[in-house]
Amino acid sequence: MRAAVVLVALGLFLTTAPIQAGDEIYKLGADSQRQEGVPQGTVTDHVWRSKIFPGTIRRYSVYVPAQYDKSQPAALMVFQDGHAYLNETGQFRATVVMDNLIHQKAMPVTIGLFIDPGYLQEELPAGRRGWQPRPENRSFEYDTLSDQYARFLLEEIVPETARQYSISADREKRAICGISSGGICAWTVAWERPDQFHKVLSHVGSFTNIRGGHNYPALIRKTERKPIRIFLQDGSGDLDNAHGNWPLANQEMAAALKFAGYDYQFAFGEGAHNGIHGGAILPASLRWLWRDWQPESPGKIEEKN
Repeated sequence: MRAAVVLVALGLFLTTAPIQAGDEIYKLGADSQRQEGVPQGTVTDHVWRSKIFPGTIRRYSVYVPAQYDKSQPAALMVFQDGHAYLNETGQFRATVVMDNLIHQKAMPVTIGLFIDPGYLQEELPAGRRGWQPRPENRSFEYDTLSDQYARFLLEEIVPETARQYSISADREKRAICGISSGGICAWTVAWERPDQFHKVLSHVGSFTNIRGGHNYPALIRKTERKPIRIFLQDGSGDLDNAHGNWPLANQEMAAALKFAGYDYQFAFGEGAHNGIHGGAILPASLRWLWRDWQPESPGKIEEKN
């Protein structure tokens, strides 16, 4: 991914731009770099035609850590805009981080699903995965406040992956992540199906009035607390346009989560609408999300609350 990615307007138009003021203070640390002696997982690429989003086609990738053992169900983490998180020279480098943290036992053995938004076309556009040409169905899939994307995951992509790999059905071992509209999508999936996804990571989440996302703070305050753990990241230089003010929207989300008693963290920095800050703190974010995970001892039976 080149330079800073800026996701604008309805999450429909995406382009690249120079690093903006505030971004330069964030640097990738050791956990975002390849380390000698750390086993590397494998990544396989796939194409999917969805029935839940009719007429769409998309790419997705499956990351399997080197420590995966089919006799032990793995944890699961889903990434929206998967190509951005998958890029090993990009802002997030998620598979590198996961390799390092799994090796350190800072997170469980976790299968990663890196899913791109859908194109409303018969065939995929030629060329590499990326923001251009824009996936026409992205905003509908990500910004809509409904259970449709959760059903897409739980009825299509996750079962398809589970045909080949053993994946835990325990919600405590399932996480979901995204940037911008993908960030609000991650929250919506957990909000709609907290029985399936416990952990959420949102980078510069679009909790604004694109398709009603600005209503979430009020809904959180007036709805019985759901069993969701969430890490929010945003920056003071984020977007301010006709759909809303992203820094204010994320601060309102954090305030609502605090009021309702959620297990949450809010990293509010100085950066713009990109993955530079979120990428720099991705290792720390994952450590926090998985902070109470411990490898099971031989013969130990996992306790359930």
